[in-house]
Amino acid sequence: MAARLGARLIADDLRSLGITVDCLPVLDLPVPGADPVIGDRAYGTESEHVTRLARAVCEGLLDGGVLPVVKHIPGHGRAVVDSHHACPVVETGADELSRTDFVPFRALAGMPWAMTAHIVYMAIDPTAPATLSPRMIAEVIRGEIGFDGVLVSDDLSMRALGGEIGERARRALAAGCDLALHCNGDRREMEAIVLATGRISVRTAARMARAEALRRGSESGGFDRRQAEAQFDSLLAGAKIAELSER
Repeated sequence: MAARLGARLIADDLRSLGITVDCLPVLDLPVPGADPVIGDRAYGTESEHVTRLARAVCEGLLDGGVLPVVKHIPGHGRAVVDSHHACPVVETGADELSRTDFVPFRALAGMPWAMTAHIVYMAIDPTAPATLSPRMIAEVIRGEIGFDGVLVSDDLSMRALGGEIGERARRALAAGCDLALHCNGDRREMEAIVLATGRISVRTAARMARAEALRRGSESGGFDRRQAEAQFDSLLAGAKIAELSER
């Protein structure tokens, strides 16, 4: 209840600014020894718990007319380095990944948007990180996991990806991403990406239209901000009391 209501309040903030997409929730399952970059963005380490909370967050955002972006598909929890600075390599077997990391994404495969992970999964494609891997996107993200919504890359300016920025964008789109995300605000990089990429594909346009239809159809009216804030504060206070009583 608190997760959904908290997300509904976030959606209310975003919609007041005209923002209709939010890169939330994180479905990654951190493992011991992993880099702390995911940190407290993770909802936990058990797939069932993470799935339940993430679904509530998605529903809260959609209630407020904001599209959730589940990330980092197919899972960032095993990365031993921060992908902002270097490219993580995961050597876990494909069967184990399917039983663990992929589970929350499979459960929420019907969500409208997802963001890729800049991680090499050796058991699936040792030649490229997921964002740039046609095999990973076709066989795992679109195939095994079953996600058919808008697939956006993680930030192309992160150091996990090598090569010139325009080439990164070209490779991400060629691999199967619908959109190439660039976040650092460097105008020269932005211009290079524009020059390197063309119009979105017909399939991407259809996915985006489907997502927008879901957003418009899911938005609920009659939201009382003050009442929602009071209820959220009460839920948090109750959770805190319960936590203290267990000690």
